[in-house]
Amino acid sequence: MTDLAPHELRVLVAVEEEGAFTAAAARLGTTQSAVSHTVRGCERKLGAVLFERGRHGARPTEAGARAVAYARRLLRLLAAMGPEVRGAGADGPLTGTLRIVAFRSAAAHLLPPVLARLAERHPGLNARVRIVREVGRGAAGEVADGRADLGLATLDGAQPVPGLVSARLYEEEYALAHPRGHREPRRLPLVDWDENCGSYTRSWWRRQDWIPPTTVDVEDDAVAVSMVAQGLGMAIMPATALLGAPAGLAVTPLGPEPPTRLVGYVTTPELAPTPAVRALIRELRDLPLPEGLTPARTA
Repeated sequence: MTDLAPHELRVLVAVEEEGAFTAAAARLGTTQSAVSHTVRGCERKLGAVLFERGRHGARPTEAGARAVAYARRLLRLLAAMGPEVRGAGADGPLTGTLRIVAFRSAAAHLLPPVLARLAERHPGLNARVRIVREVGRGAAGEVADGRADLGLATLDGAQPVPGLVSARLYEEEYALAHPRGHREPRRLPLVDWDENCGSYTRSWWRRQDWIPPTTVDVEDDAVAVSMVAQGLGMAIMPATALLGAPAGLAVTPLGPEPPTRLVGYVTTPELAPTPAVRALIRELRDLPLPEGLTPARTA
């Protein structure tokens, strides 16, 4: 196999993101035939069909999705090479862009002080933050696919994230959120949210005979908290989601053995040693945790 050149990697990413050879050509300022020729060359070199062509455009095959993920990660490493080589290393000022993904509550309550300290120490380093729902592959999937340099993600306590570098930051308990002043909050209807179904809560949930079927189902934990504060029901929420809760909300412990979840960071092996990612990780580790969050024990 002959190695792929950077321009070939850019073509693969453009085709996957645009969903068509013609649109990818327009984005890259070239012709559709040139894009098609490049993709065929990549398929020859890799020994696999990368895109399904048809009236629908171009969709990546399973092999194509893996190839595009590698392409993004390689292009990101090439983009980081210049600032790193020109810079003063991990102890000097850093420049460039850090792409960060996080689930909503971590982005809202944990990232701001981290990024403020990072900006103070490295004013030339810019952060681009995206919110990613922790369903499916979540933040870890975005990092694995090369769309982010580092993600704040919920972690399985027993297993590392395959193919990525990960570390625990904190552990948080779940609690019962309910309208303030209600005498029997466990008898209220259940307000639930899509991300509240991880392996860290599922076994505990099955053992509870007092939890009713979901009455209101929402996509976002902040919406669930707001609805509970307005008296529409109760919810079982992790501590991070309850930070900054509205005045109408009360929080009651779930008992001596409540469900918990681990939160940590994930990055790729090639970006983990880079000065910018290392600087971000240092700030994450040094962050004073809000009440309700406990530093995670090292695995």
